[in-house]
Amino acid sequence: MDAVQQEATARARELQRSWYGEPLGALFRRLIDDLGLNQARLAAVLGLSAPMLSQLMSGQRAKIGNPAVVQRVQALQDLAGQVADGSVSAAEATDRMDEIKNTQGGSVLSNSGQSSTGSGAPTVKRVVREIQSLLRSVAAAGDIIEAADTLAPTHPELAEFLRVYGAGRTSEAVSHYEAHQN
Repeated sequence: MDAVQQEATARARELQRSWYGEPLGALFRRLIDDLGLNQARLAAVLGLSAPMLSQLMSGQRAKIGNPAVVQRVQALQDLAGQVADGSVSAAEATDRMDEIKNTQGGSVLSNSGQSSTGSGAPTVKRVVREIQSLLRSVAAAGDIIEAADTLAPTHPELAEFLRVYGAGRTSEAVSHYEAHQN
């Protein structure tokens, strides 16, 4: 790889870090490991071609252009967390991946397929994911952080909200939400 290609790859990975919180290669490798997949299966579940997945992982491409694919990535991250904490078995995860593969995206605030508590109310994690999806559908993580920095002097609470929900990890946002409910 020549210097120009190396510079372009480094720039793409930096953009991925600002948009998605980390380079997509690291994110996708973690999903592969956590869910017991190979690259071809991950590509199929996400609705990407294998070459496109490879280009995103290697930094040859920076951005996932299809919002439905971004939502599937988020759903797989949630699923990987559930597998890790033992609330979803490996067999159930396989079935859930097939469901994720068949989702068409759409409104981030739709009620179909929504996780809920026994009372029918959405779970905290689902609410947080919907807020994150909504914010991320209109701006990249880096843009959200820039907006938060601009707002911080006059609206510190809003700036914190944007940082946590717009650019932070789901687990951090859930903890933030729960801490501020009391």
